[in-house]
Parts: sequence; structure tokens; C-alpha cells
Amino acid sequence: MSAKTTRKITRVAVVEDAADLRDSLGSILDSTDGMACVAVCASGEEALAALPAAKPDVVFMDINLPGISGVECVRRFAELLPRTLIVMLTIRSNIDAVFDSLQAGACGYLHKPVHADALVASVREVVAGGSPMSAAIARKVVQSFRTRPAAGPAAAAMLPLTDRERTVLEFLSQGYLYKEIAEEMKVSWHTVHNHIRHIYEKLQVRSRAQAVAKFRGD
Repeated sequence: MSAKTTRKITRVAVVEDAADLRDSLGSILDSTDGMACVAVCASGEEALAALPAAKPDVVFMDINLPGISGVECVRRFAELLPRTLIVMLTIRSNIDAVFDSLQAGACGYLHKPVHADALVASVREVVAGGSPMSAAIARKVVQSFRTRPAAGPAAAAMLPLTDRERTVLEFLSQGYLYKEIAEEMKVSWHTVHNHIRHIYEKLQVRSRAQAVAKFRGD
């Protein structure tokens, strides 16, 4: 592992079948101050065997893996590594695959190729409670909301949430970060964080992505 500062290190792993990309992402992460790449895996089977011992904080997971799919890996890691945050990687902006992954427990979705700055930023964003998503995929998510306008509000109305919590959930579904939600609602970051914690508890979810999926009624 390369030299790091004394602050807490974010442990990251990469699961990607393309060797060049896998090695490149691992190298970028391991050379970034405050991060360490603790594992690189070429398949879902390898990841399921190696990552429970590596205990990464964040995993970048290719959705189209040979053998066990990335989506199935996410489902299994929800039990094996419940605190690990998973960001999916894809070369296709398939909205069904996006939501399958998010419902399985993924916390974000990036379009390949992933530039170094976007990769590093996504680690910091997901650890801070955000849900990193490439612009092309985010656009498709928004379009999906527009084609199903009744799903989100109807589902949200059935949930035991306060008006403020529903407002926060609506901002989350639009991709706002905690700081941006705080600015829009004119409250502190800590207030937003508490609202989101209550939302997660009431909806029995562990990530923004899962909360949004329930908001949509999926």
C-alpha cells in the first residue's frame, strides 16, 4: 500500500472482469490520499470469496460479470457485508438494470469509462451519505420518474413519514446531496441527516437508493 496520511483510510475494492480497467481503477484508488484498494476481483465468485475478509468500505461492482451477475453479488453482500457501500459500473444505461441494482442494495451507478476524478469523488460522496450517479444514468432515472408520475407520491403517501421527511425523500429522489437539501429547506446539515436516519428506519432500508426505490413504489 502506498504512503497515506494519518486520517482514517477508506478501504475500497474493485470487481471488474476487464483486466486493464480493473488494474487501472485499483491503481487510482490506491494512490489517492485517504484511500486504499484492499482487493481487485475478476468475477462475482472471486469477490464473494475474497471481500468478506478484506472488509471494504466501498466496492465498485461491474454489473455485467461472467457467472454470478453484479446484481446478484449486491444481494449477497447485503447479508455478508451489510455496512459496505456498493457503486455499480456499467457501459450501458439500462434503466431496468439500474433499478434492479439499486433495489438489491447498491448506493450509486457510474458509466464506464470512469475518469480518475469521478472515481475518487464518488468514493467520497458515497461515504458522506450521497448516491453518486453518472449524468447519463441520472437523466434516465429522471425520465423514468416522468413516465411514471403517480408511483412516487402515491407510494410516499402510504408510508408513515412526516411532511418534512417526505420533502427530504423527494429531494433524495432527485439526486440532491445532504448539503443541497439543507440549503433548499433552510435547515442545518445535521437536521437533514436526522430526517434521513428516521426515513431509513421507517422504511427499513439502509441506503438512499433503497429509500428512493420505495418512494417510486417499486
